[in-house]
Amino acid sequence: MELYLFIVIILFILAISDLIVGVANDAVNFLNSAIGSKVAPRHIIMTVASLGIMAGVGFSSGIMEVARKGIFHPDMFTMSEIMIVFISVMIADIILLDSFNTFGLPTSTTVSIVFDLLGASVGVALIKVLSSSEGNLNVLQFINTNQALTIVSGILISVIVAFTVGMIVQYICRIIFTFDYTKYLKKFGGIWAGFALTSISYFIVVKGAKDTTFLSNESIGWIENNAGILFLYCFIFCTAVFQLLIVFTKINVFKPIVLVGTFGLALAFAANDLVNFIGVPLAGLASYNFASLVSDPDNMLMTALKGKVSTPEIILLLSGVIMVITLWKSKKAKTVTDTTLNLSRQHEGFERFESSAISRNLVRMNIAASNGIIKVIPGKISSFVRKRFDTKPDESKISPKDKPSFDFIRASNNLAVASILISFATSLKLPLSTTYVTFMVAMGTSLADKAWGRDSAVYRVNGVITVIGGWFFTAFSAFTLAFISAIIIYFGGIYAIIGLVILVFFIIYKSHIKYNDKFGDEDAELITAFSKENKAKLLDSLYLELQKFLRKIPPILNDTISAFEIEDRVKLKEEKKEAKKIKKKANNLTNEILQSIGQFKNDEIKAGKRFGKIISSIQEIANRLNNSVTAYFEHIENNHNLPSEIQMSELKATITNLREEINCAVKVLESKNYAEMGIFLSEHEKFQAKVNELDINQISRIQTNADSTRNSLLFLNLLANMEIMSNQILRMMNALRNISAEKKPEILEVSKN
Repeated sequence: MELYLFIVIILFILAISDLIVGVANDAVNFLNSAIGSKVAPRHIIMTVASLGIMAGVGFSSGIMEVARKGIFHPDMFTMSEIMIVFISVMIADIILLDSFNTFGLPTSTTVSIVFDLLGASVGVALIKVLSSSEGNLNVLQFINTNQALTIVSGILISVIVAFTVGMIVQYICRIIFTFDYTKYLKKFGGIWAGFALTSISYFIVVKGAKDTTFLSNESIGWIENNAGILFLYCFIFCTAVFQLLIVFTKINVFKPIVLVGTFGLALAFAANDLVNFIGVPLAGLASYNFASLVSDPDNMLMTALKGKVSTPEIILLLSGVIMVITLWKSKKAKTVTDTTLNLSRQHEGFERFESSAISRNLVRMNIAASNGIIKVIPGKISSFVRKRFDTKPDESKISPKDKPSFDFIRASNNLAVASILISFATSLKLPLSTTYVTFMVAMGTSLADKAWGRDSAVYRVNGVITVIGGWFFTAFSAFTLAFISAIIIYFGGIYAIIGLVILVFFIIYKSHIKYNDKFGDEDAELITAFSKENKAKLLDSLYLELQKFLRKIPPILNDTISAFEIEDRVKLKEEKKEAKKIKKKANNLTNEILQSIGQFKNDEIKAGKRFGKIISSIQEIANRLNNSVTAYFEHIENNHNLPSEIQMSELKATITNLREEINCAVKVLESKNYAEMGIFLSEHEKFQAKVNELDINQISRIQTNADSTRNSLLFLNLLANMEIMSNQILRMMNALRNISAEKKPEILEVSKN
């Protein structure tokens, strides 16, 4: 029994890790609408969500049985076998969820735990069948196939339904309210607000009453039997109250709806998904308690797990506390939330995902279909719809930096539609994933709102495809990881358990490093530099960011040429990633500058044009750096011969000269004293003279066939890239000097009512 006690302790240690990685991924479900619409300061949104989580943990006790008997038949497994299943599930679940968090992709903790349980139980069952002398055993006898298939099919159907319903409801609401929705609040605001809040309230009651342990069966039955009349009374009351508030006050009635919806989804998350994190350890504890009552626990069949087992309230409370702390502290939770917001935001900006052949073809097909539909629809109807979806009223009233990802109409729709769908599925006892529903509703409402314009559609569609593809990968990888872990533990015993647990924490450590490497703090620093209170100091902010930008170029060039010389492919690959980061930094920086230029007064258009030159120079410098590093890498990747010693020494000399020019530019930016431009110009001329000299040298070598054609092309390409970088730095510095010589552009401050 000491071994089983040790395993139970390990299970609860892993449960803490699972709670942390699980909340980091699932937080997007209930934070998306509130944060995206900026309904309140972030700390208020987080407080509301925290209260929802703490309320929800009290409702979760009744659903813990899914981990004990929902996927497999516990009476077919002995104590030792069931513990192998449980420990394998926890190991696989943590690795999988942390991987998704590292890449900032939302997935379903429900799907993850279901396929973890399925994979581990199939692994152990397969070993039992193969080693059994009885010929009538098969793996399907061990698995609750009906329940597993119901869960999987229900989840897949919910994806399609959520996207479709979200799109239709949002389209209708936008036709009614338009983007300048305040004009129509007195007509339709009360009814819609009443409907939305009633839907969310009903959702809270249904999710709460369904599995709570402190309400009697009679009370739960009464709520379920009178749900319709309760819904009607609530709708009438809420509609009346909101209509009065709209008519007689200036209160924005959508704010309480979004906050209540955030509370409700957080409650549902804690009530519904807590089992995904602690259900297995609790099942392990229950198994240990049952086994301690018999003399031969190793061979005891775990039939007792088929019954109901109460969950200690203290464990639920501690789980809630851990989830709340994670919600406030986890950077990965913010990254996963940002992924959904970036895919659904109404306005343009930096796109995290690149395009793909699939997304491009889908967008082309959609454009062709839209054009065909427009030809059939009467002109008056088409014109009416186009006016209702005009975003100009919205864009003229909110500054680009303060603009939310979407307005309160879409935020309340996201919450109301998700609540209705989850409540409906719950009432029919249909399983679904709250992640899939909330994400697909958000994508459906985004599509209806025309958030995926032609300038962003291919990137966002590819982002959605990536997320959905990740969901299928979740199922496959969860099953595979748990299956392999179960087999390893079955034959490796306690040593395998210890080894796999160490591996789990090592993977978490490495993923933390990878996360910081992938996302880091650069974007946060950039946003701070161009934040609202610093708008009047745009030029000062730009000086600071350009210093950071330019300083990173020489180390990359130096490290690249050093790795190239010794044919260090791994190091070159790292430098290629660094160059790609610089390109991303350039995109973010230019996006911030563009948003600030958009607020210049009409008499500052000239300064705006100069900023345009700076933007193009930043982009070109980053592109040329990326092209150079890629050229070095591909040369080694394709196993070509290295350039001659003369070519290598000349490339190094060119990089040294460019570094000196960049250092002089940085010094000017630091001092903001353009009297020092003379030193910079001197270095620039020196660099240009060096490039011209090396061009002539290389042409001479080509004429005498001293170098191969491939190496000559590489050399000339690298020289050209560095020359263009030098010229663009000069162009950028001249533009900055001209702006500084003028009156600094005044930025319009947008008053908020």
